[in-house]
Amino acid sequence: MASEPKRVDARSRRILSALGDRSIVFVGMMGAGKTTIGRRVAARLDIPFADVDVEIEKAAAKTIPEIFAEHGEAYFRDGERRVIARLLGDGPQVLATGGGAFMNAETRRAIAARAVSVWIAADPDVLWARVRSKATRPLLQTADPEGTLRRLVAERYPVYAEADVTVNSHDVSKDVMAEEILAALDRHFSAPVADPAAVATPPGDPT
Repeated sequence: MASEPKRVDARSRRILSALGDRSIVFVGMMGAGKTTIGRRVAARLDIPFADVDVEIEKAAAKTIPEIFAEHGEAYFRDGERRVIARLLGDGPQVLATGGGAFMNAETRRAIAARAVSVWIAADPDVLWARVRSKATRPLLQTADPEGTLRRLVAERYPVYAEADVTVNSHDVSKDVMAEEILAALDRHFSAPVADPAAVATPPGDPT
């Protein structure tokens, strides 16, 4: 007698069926865990994973700190936009983007058209604890790196909130976070789509 398929396998099949040729794109701040969690989600779904920052470095044959130092942020952002556009044509896969990628309106439109976006939302204190000892974050090479991080959070979180799915980061393992994200994606794809024609006109509202 054949055993029933595991719940995670069935869920993965549902997610993949709903994705079609689209990708899953992780957005959020530095230190949110986009890369480590993204790898786990990709493995669970058995689809490729790509880190956009790594792909940018490959294309430029330079590290991201070198790109910032030699050419500036605007140059980096333009290359980031082009790399993401290229990768979105190779779905389905899981993409981890840099913290500023989703701030570009053109990139947001491309992601909306060819992917499902997932924001890993983390408390600023948690982010600072994770990145404070790392010297590889060009945007934090300031006189007040913690203040810079908090300013970026204030600027970016309202835009990140436009993502299709939001999952709050908390003090659990990366495997547990991946599980929570897969569950959130399953709920997202299972949610009924509202029919505007079926929405009743409020009483007294002129039509």
